[in-house]
Amino acid sequence: MPFESRGSESLENTGKFILPLVDEQQEGHSNAEPDDLLAKMEQSVSAISKARPHLSKEEGSTADTGHFKALLEVSAAVNSSLVTDDILQAVMKRAIELLKAERGFLMLLDEKRQLRIRTVYNLCKEQLMQEDSAFSTSIANKVAQNGESIYTSDAQEDERFSQQQSIAELNLRSIMCVPLKIKEDVIGVVYLDNSSEARLFLESDLYLFELFATQAAIAINNSRLYEKILRLKSYNEKIIASTPVGLLVLSRDGAIVTANAAAESIFKSRSIRGFTLRDLVGEKDWSRWKQTCDSVFSSGEAENLTRLYISVGNEEKVISAKISPLEDLDHDGRGLIVVVEDITEKTILENYVTISEKLIAKGEMAASVGHELNNFLAIISNNAELLQMRIQKQQYEKVEKSSQAILDNIDKIRRFTDNLMDLSKLDQEMVSYNLNHLIDDLLFTVKSQKRFNEVMFVVRMSPDLPDCKIDVGQIQQVILNLLYNAADALHASSAKKEIIIATRTDKSEQIITIRDSGCGILPENQEKIFEPHFSTKSDGHGLGLSNCRRIVENHFGTISVRSEPGKYTEFTVALPCGE
Repeated sequence: MPFESRGSESLENTGKFILPLVDEQQEGHSNAEPDDLLAKMEQSVSAISKARPHLSKEEGSTADTGHFKALLEVSAAVNSSLVTDDILQAVMKRAIELLKAERGFLMLLDEKRQLRIRTVYNLCKEQLMQEDSAFSTSIANKVAQNGESIYTSDAQEDERFSQQQSIAELNLRSIMCVPLKIKEDVIGVVYLDNSSEARLFLESDLYLFELFATQAAIAINNSRLYEKILRLKSYNEKIIASTPVGLLVLSRDGAIVTANAAAESIFKSRSIRGFTLRDLVGEKDWSRWKQTCDSVFSSGEAENLTRLYISVGNEEKVISAKISPLEDLDHDGRGLIVVVEDITEKTILENYVTISEKLIAKGEMAASVGHELNNFLAIISNNAELLQMRIQKQQYEKVEKSSQAILDNIDKIRRFTDNLMDLSKLDQEMVSYNLNHLIDDLLFTVKSQKRFNEVMFVVRMSPDLPDCKIDVGQIQQVILNLLYNAADALHASSAKKEIIIATRTDKSEQIITIRDSGCGILPENQEKIFEPHFSTKSDGHGLGLSNCRRIVENHFGTISVRSEPGKYTEFTVALPCGE
């Protein structure tokens, strides 16, 4: 099997993301050194300086390397968590600290595209009380709508804002408000203000603030995505845990990575993680599972195992399974998803229905046969009475007539029973069917019968046995008859009670062998056992093996026997593979 053992990192160790500081679409920045990041920031500011030469001459410009280092430290702090609330608080605290603002507000857009305050801080990096949380909502709304930053160094004198009531009432001086954007989508804004003339924002601070907001937006968005993934993961886990169908996730080497409660119930284990599929299904059935798993890995297509018989403790179960490929399992190559369903009760009910239908059919047939035989017997009985009376009356001339009537009706009975023997030929329902499935079904039904209580079954079925055209009921009758004979032979022997059932393909034939470790058959009887009315049992009618041969020959097959008295008996049924 192409299962391969490969190491995998725990998912618990992959929760921390390192984000780029300038452009979230660029790749390879997550592993860059701080000096590289500073160089990229300096390139950005150099471009700004060329566009606005006066900024490079201002004191406190973002060209100051100290600001870059501060921004780098701020970005690292902001990106140190994946919890949204923690990130929002870190963004606000670091923004106040970086730009020496008296107050800061971080707002996010809700589903209706309305700004909602998420966190508010002052210069002391403490959360503000509600009564201290008034600010210029018009500025914040405008930034959220058009996605462009707003800056003023003196709002009292700036004609754009001096007439606004909130500006005058709050005595606001310098204000900066920048959008939080993911590509071109605005997700919120960060608002800073000062009322003191000693802490006026410079225009160069705006560009530093925009760089900071870019990193903050990426961190906030990543935390939201991460929390969404966690919610989705929790939702899926609840669905998987509550489904009545068993689910197994297998790694490349067949180890069980995940199993839900239904799977653990089917295999009667509280925890099957860490086991392998081979551990669950057992050595006896492993070859069939292995072949299917190999095929799924090879083709990349899902495959069904419609009916499988497994032993779970002392209990026999029937399950169906669907095996599908799973790409990139934990970044460790391909795996498999196995959907398992316990169909034991369903199979039992189907078998009972089939048996009931057959019994009903046999009952109706028996009634019909009894009616016909009674007609013949009535005539024989009447003529026998007449024969007796005529002999007593010495009417010998009429004796011949009565005796001839008796002989004629006996002949009719013989021909009638011969026709019954031919019913298997006249009433065939040929369908395409798998002999392995037929034997599985039959063994599941008969194992619980009293005559097989002490018998050990050894099953060796070819996993690649193709379907063939058979009358399922008739071939089942043949195998059942052979199993019954094997059980009788075992009870007549003191040897180990074992029945070996095997299937294989030989050229254009499918071969079924049934071997018992019973008393065996004498050589002189081996040539007679398929003849009608021959039996080695004291209470046998001698029709079982005769019917088996008739059914097999009607399928254009053969049945033969090999036996060594006191050691074994082996019957071989060969059926053509052709349609």
